[in-house]
Amino acid sequence: MPTRRVIMRQVREIVRLSLEAGLSTRVVGGRVGVGPTTVRDTLKRFARAGLAWPVPEAISDAELEQLLYGVPGVKPGRRKVAEPDWSVIARELKRKHVTLQVLWDEYIAEHPDGYRYSRYVATGFMLWKELYLRGS
Repeated sequence: MPTRRVIMRQVREIVRLSLEAGLSTRVVGGRVGVGPTTVRDTLKRFARAGLAWPVPEAISDAELEQLLYGVPGVKPGRRKVAEPDWSVIARELKRKHVTLQVLWDEYIAEHPDGYRYSRYVATGFMLWKELYLRGS
């Protein structure tokens, strides 16, 4: 399961502390509350997006997020199939007469080269199991 994205307020603070104040990744991570690897990854994304400090005021948090992380869905070069929206699936499964088979049929109709049923069920089960164990 992917980790949560850094919120844009933290991204702006990471970039400010690194580029303006010249602090190390470890110090920046400690002040912002993220790990040094997250700081390095955020700075790489910032440089790859072609942005400069200070970030123009005209760029909103949503635009900055899109510049840094791209459009949600299929990651370029990583996944060959569209990832199902597992939160929607979990919500739909709580409804009467809705099964994984029905949801998979809808998913495969929308994404013909998506996950086969066995992979769909196994991936969903692992994600739900992780959430369940973490939540208890």
